[in-house]
Amino acid sequence: MRAYDKGIGDSIKNARKAANFAQQQLAKLIGTSHAAISFWENNINVPNVLDCWKIADVLGISIDELVGRE
Repeated sequence: MRAYDKGIGDSIKNARKAANFAQQQLAKLIGTSHAAISFWENNINVPNVLDCWKIADVLGISIDELVGRE
């Protein structure tokens, strides 16, 4: 599997779980809804660039890691 074949939702979910955050906690920290986090993690929607920066900062990962680039 190529790095970009992995959905951004999988990266968000894995990083969130590694950081021991519930979806609700992550949502509050980045200023979005629990539903948005759920949609992203289930690859229904993708976060915009600003939200990607916030997610990466809160979870302590790089944008490359977030989008599945190694």
